[in-house]
Amino acid sequence: MTTMTIIKALPLVLLISLTGCQLTGPSVHVSGPKITVDDNSNNSSKHCPPGQAKKGNC
Repeated sequence: MTTMTIIKALPLVLLISLTGCQLTGPSVHVSGPKITVDDNSNNSSKHCPPGQAKKGNC
């Protein structure tokens, strides 16, 4: 084979060898924050909504 034939065939060989390759970037998986709402009905302190104490409702 001559040098020109090798130089012409080299890009073809590279393209054929790279056709099955797939490049993917890095990925990040983030889970959301855990939120717990606790309605403490057994609380001994009494909560009075704003404005109700002045009306005498508490």
